[in-house]
Amino acid sequence: MEDLKQTYPDSLPYHQGGKLEVIPRTKVENEHDLSLAYSPGVAVPCKEIQKDPNLAYDYTSKGNLVAVISNGTAVLGLGNIGAIAGKPVMEGKAVLFKKFADINAFDIEIDETNPDRFIEIVRAIAPTFGGINLEDIKAPECFYIENRLKEILDIPIMHDDQHGTAIISVAGIINGAKIANKNIADLKVVVLGAGGAAIACAKIAQKLGVKEIIMFDSKGAITTHRKDSLNGFKKDFIVDKKIDTYKEALDGADVVLGLSRGDILSAKDIEGMNKDPMIFVMSNPTPEIEPKLIKEVRPDAIIATGRSDYPNQINNVLGFPYIFKGALKAHAKSINESMKLAAANALAQLAQEEIPPALKIELEKIHQRKFEFGKEYIIPSPFDWRLKEFVSNAVAQAAIDSGVARIKAL
Repeated sequence: MEDLKQTYPDSLPYHQGGKLEVIPRTKVENEHDLSLAYSPGVAVPCKEIQKDPNLAYDYTSKGNLVAVISNGTAVLGLGNIGAIAGKPVMEGKAVLFKKFADINAFDIEIDETNPDRFIEIVRAIAPTFGGINLEDIKAPECFYIENRLKEILDIPIMHDDQHGTAIISVAGIINGAKIANKNIADLKVVVLGAGGAAIACAKIAQKLGVKEIIMFDSKGAITTHRKDSLNGFKKDFIVDKKIDTYKEALDGADVVLGLSRGDILSAKDIEGMNKDPMIFVMSNPTPEIEPKLIKEVRPDAIIATGRSDYPNQINNVLGFPYIFKGALKAHAKSINESMKLAAANALAQLAQEEIPPALKIELEKIHQRKFEFGKEYIIPSPFDWRLKEFVSNAVAQAAIDSGVARIKAL
């Protein structure tokens, strides 16, 4: 097993003192400034907001502030390491919000594993924020927590571990199908894993128009032949077939979405997939099958991973900063399916567009490979500066069109 402390000897110095600080946006240089920033001048916006709470978007930081909230029960591939041990990850998420979308974010680690108590704590602090990014909460509690908070709060809530991966992967499916000249409705999709991200990937694929999905959990394919009990989320994907192996499911399949664990697929498992298969193996740091092996067995494959050292990284940083930015632009009350699909379609469209020459040079220097729309470039680079406006505007417009925005036009 890789010793990350040896691989990244500069990690601890990088994190020394934390990765965030708070900087004032307004000046406080004299008595008058002080009276505006605090007492007595601060009473003026307070009274305006008391009359109309929506004015908090104008007179406070609420309109550009997201909470990154976790209880540390499913942190990256580290598992249930607890709230405080997960803090470096949540700080990192807040840094990415600022770096990629210029959104201010606070990380909040809640030492509570009881879902109802966790929900009540988040509900109580929600007025501070324009949106809430739930992070690294284990399944199935994450489904219940997200759904309940959506019911009781009127700001955007998203569990990024579920929906971020789903949105980026479906953007890849859109472009993979275009390159392979396949109809979305005709795709046979196999999902390895049945946790939060896997369920979300399967659901958004259905919204896209995929009709045939076979899902595996740790006990095998989710079919009518299973004798054990299944939770409600898994029941949505039961198929009336007898499937005993990955190979049986993958024979004749067009897409495999790996959201399980490393090295569970063999070369023989993918041999019988259809022409130009989309093999998205997203477990980190070890994919379900090594990309080099995929290329040996299926040189026609369109490959995506969760790693930054291969083309087509399914990286959540392509999604959550711009989804929340779009939601905040629209003063949205929620993040709905229309907004998620708008983000996916915008990501797919951006990858198809011609890259400005200066940006192309920059991206090829960063990634050390060519950037031309095709099998090794089906989703944009996280360093594509066009993402911020292109994706966030699509999300904001979808919020307006679907009726969850507090504004009427961009």
